[in-house]
Amino acid sequence: MSDSSAGAASRPLPYGRQSIDEEDIQAVVEVLRSDWLTTGPKVAEFERAFANFCGAAEAVAVSNGTAALHAMMFALGIGPTDEVIVPTLTFAATANAAVFQGARPVFADVDPETLLIDPASVESRITPQTRAIIAVDYAGQPCDYPALQAIADRHQIPLLADACHSLGGGTPAGRVGTLAAMNAFSFHPVKPLTTGEGGMVTTNDANWASRMRVFRNHGITTDHRQREQNGAWFYEMVDLGFNYRLTDMQCALGLRQLKKLPHWVQRRQQLADLYREQLKSVPAVTPLAVRAGASHAYHLFVVRVGSDRQRVFTELRGSGIGVNVHYIPVHLHPFYQRTFGTHPGLCPVAETASQQILSLPMFPAMQDADVERVVQALAQAVA
Repeated sequence: MSDSSAGAASRPLPYGRQSIDEEDIQAVVEVLRSDWLTTGPKVAEFERAFANFCGAAEAVAVSNGTAALHAMMFALGIGPTDEVIVPTLTFAATANAAVFQGARPVFADVDPETLLIDPASVESRITPQTRAIIAVDYAGQPCDYPALQAIADRHQIPLLADACHSLGGGTPAGRVGTLAAMNAFSFHPVKPLTTGEGGMVTTNDANWASRMRVFRNHGITTDHRQREQNGAWFYEMVDLGFNYRLTDMQCALGLRQLKKLPHWVQRRQQLADLYREQLKSVPAVTPLAVRAGASHAYHLFVVRVGSDRQRVFTELRGSGIGVNVHYIPVHLHPFYQRTFGTHPGLCPVAETASQQILSLPMFPAMQDADVERVVQALAQAVA
């Protein structure tokens, strides 16, 4: 083995990481030299570009993916006595957004093959208090939106998307960002594109978009730049909002990243194909299934391991391979058990899967040799 090959084989390999180049850096520097660091022109420019990319009428930039989820809850007027159905196999923020508004999250189970929210489980959880369904595009794969929309229409409740994993993906019905009434995104460094921290909501409803823009700005009707342009000082707080604004520096970075996103998603899909091909020789490891017609964005590449997951996790981490676990079912977190009385056995498919799953390294800058290294180490760990 050459010195360079040995170095590549021993260097730490994270489960995900951002891709930043000199053009990205220069875009941020240009904003730093401008008059507007926040509530400036780059925010609206990024919103327009993002909406156009997804094919949505409106995009509302916010400070992170959690803020995006919270803004959707606010736009709908979710409040105490309301219930919001969410899958339990997700990051806690999906459910937390309902709790922020005083509502009760109701946890649905997941499909055993894809780990996406199970429409049958959703149907069984609907009550007269149900005010929304939030589907989660787990790992980057779009959910079964036609089935979920049929349920939502039948019960006359909105279907929302936590699309924080799936930007750049799609289905025969359209691109991610247009598949639900409102769609939330995250721009954390390991997500499909990054602004450091950041988030966005897409929708075709101008009223919801307007409510979210007020919400992200303390509930105030105008921001500083709008008042500057109008030569005015007066403003009114019409709702109880938050400071969920995204800066111009972050939006400049997002604009540059958005241009490269199609290439990055294509590379993630190539890496996923390579993983699937090489894992055919490791029968103890099973990748998650992909729904027919789905364009998977592969924020994560998740597998089930047939051996003891903790031992496999420890061995791979010891080899410098940054595997991770996504996620502990939200209903098993102490806060939810203590506050809402959730308990083991509520979502058995998700609970079983959470003991078996591993997220393997997945990011656009990975080389084919990195996939080979991960698969070889994984095969040894499960042997």
